[in-house]
Amino acid sequence: MKEIKATELKENPFHLFKDRWALVSAGTKEKCNTMTVSWGGVGVFWNKCVATIYIRPQRYTKTFIDEQDCFTISVLGEEYREALAYCGRVSGKEVSDKWKEAGITPSFDGEVPYVKEAEIVFKCRKLCEGDIDPDTFLDSANDDLNYPNKDYHRYYIAEIEKVLVKD
Repeated sequence: MKEIKATELKENPFHLFKDRWALVSAGTKEKCNTMTVSWGGVGVFWNKCVATIYIRPQRYTKTFIDEQDCFTISVLGEEYREALAYCGRVSGKEVSDKWKEAGITPSFDGEVPYVKEAEIVFKCRKLCEGDIDPDTFLDSANDDLNYPNKDYHRYYIAEIEKVLVKD
């Protein structure tokens, strides 16, 4: 993989999250986890290139994100669609090696895990976070549609420190 500046990325960010999905990974070399994310985006916040992700409170990976300063977002090719589906439906709490079961390999940038098979990796450092508050919804239909279990996401806005792309 080679490193590029975030501003050099040629991919459509809407396509990355909405259509391709991605894996968010966090933890350390000793213990880490990954999960599928399809809600998120990239943009500018506090004059920095950032990524925003949304994680439900019951997700195992949230524990790792909360414990560390950094996480990664790995975008995989279409040939990994089943791995993405698996990582979205199976918790790392339920299996001994989620990475192996999904057919993907953890790699590390320092202590921060990412998916070795990724085409694009965003290494991100958290800047701020908060909980989605249903009292702020302007259209209550979004509450019923997206939160039937009232498990509101936590959002994380993180500076993109590094972008790696497949050679």
